[in-house]
Amino acid sequence: MSTSSLPRRPRALGPRQNVSLIASLYNDEFVSGLLASAQNELSAILPNSTLPVFRVPGAYEIPVCAQYIAKNTDADVIVALGVIIRGQTAHADLIAQSVSDALQRIATENILPVINEVLLVDNMEQARERCLGSEINRGVEAARAAAGMAEMFVKLKKAFP
Repeated sequence: MSTSSLPRRPRALGPRQNVSLIASLYNDEFVSGLLASAQNELSAILPNSTLPVFRVPGAYEIPVCAQYIAKNTDADVIVALGVIIRGQTAHADLIAQSVSDALQRIATENILPVINEVLLVDNMEQARERCLGSEINRGVEAARAAAGMAEMFVKLKKAFP
């Protein structure tokens, strides 16, 4: 069992940061846990940030929403949250791979950090541990990664205006 290796530390990044959160409605109990944890953590470590939330039907719809945000808003970071639970077919793996590939492409093509916390888990217990637990919480990790990337991009923009 791994725990978060990203430390919590408040960050003063100057101007207000826009961290857009995209969360799937599918497996809502778990995704809502991720979302609440991410929002709470972001509010603590980026207190001047705006945190618009966009809910989409499922994990497969997250990338198109992320692309729209990347192209049409002033988002500084996008956080993608979803839970895919494996079944008896390869469908979950196909969805997870497609979503991961698309999110990485959106990040690199738009030069915009996209934090991928669309989790592929084997069962409900793994989902519960990672989304609702306090020992391992991927929503907290997503928030800390988003804050770290927001901070990095502030530095990059200063170094390479």
